[in-house]
Amino acid sequence: MQYPASIRIVRIPCTGKFDITYALRAFQKGADGVMVVGCKPHECAFETGNFRAEERVKLTKEILDELGIGGDRIEMFFMSAAEATKFVEASNIMFEKINKLGPNPLKASQGK
Repeated sequence: MQYPASIRIVRIPCTGKFDITYALRAFQKGADGVMVVGCKPHECAFETGNFRAEERVKLTKEILDELGIGGDRIEMFFMSAAEATKFVEASNIMFEKINKLGPNPLKASQGK
């Protein structure tokens, strides 16, 4: 199974550790989109880590909209580590979405 080669994976122990600054930094460095993948609802080993991440993704969307980058550039997906097919599907969905949105607006302002 293959997902788009331009996708870069950054692993964290639990999506509950996901911080808004991680996403903002990714956009600052030129990422066109961010995909947060957490455990299925009610299946998180840390009980609510995935729900905390979901709330942070929602807040990040609002911040990105206010900054003019666009909240549609970040999405949260829920799946288990054993669902490779679902990961590939989600990756392709996100890839297509980002292609339609075009490059990160920060790239143009940075001359990249």
